[in-house]
Amino acid sequence: MTEQFVATRPEDLADAETLLAMSGLEFIRAIFEGRVGGAPIAGLMNFRLHLVEEGRVIFRGSPGFEHLNPMGGVHGGWYGTILDSALGCAVASTLPKGRGYTTLEYKVNVTRALPLGTEVDCEARVSHAGRTTGVAEGTIRGTADGKLFATGSTTCLVLGG
Repeated sequence: MTEQFVATRPEDLADAETLLAMSGLEFIRAIFEGRVGGAPIAGLMNFRLHLVEEGRVIFRGSPGFEHLNPMGGVHGGWYGTILDSALGCAVASTLPKGRGYTTLEYKVNVTRALPLGTEVDCEARVSHAGRTTGVAEGTIRGTADGKLFATGSTTCLVLGG
């Protein structure tokens, strides 16, 4: 496997022609394998794709000091960003060529505080992959002990076709 990279310039991202020529699974695998730049926000938030299957993805990462709120806890936006990324990519992995998606809505439930620097897996699985919508559920768990830190869900609008 090639080293995965995060896009740092617009030209690192896939153009529309390249994107539409691949199925969603092919596209997410291309990011995972480093053939296409991953979302720039993944670099800012310190997470990367760890596993890609049809209807299932795992992102792995850990919050840093820059992800803290003024009270010293991990900002809720960190939980939301990794969940939105995993949930959306799981839905994308079910799409045929020529189709895309956008997040219609998502929900995050923080179950416990995530200690600074704790490595977590954010796993998302698709429960519905339809012609116009996709639905997925996900969790954020510690890689060392499996402790649950948050859950989430999304509904995505399928575009194109």
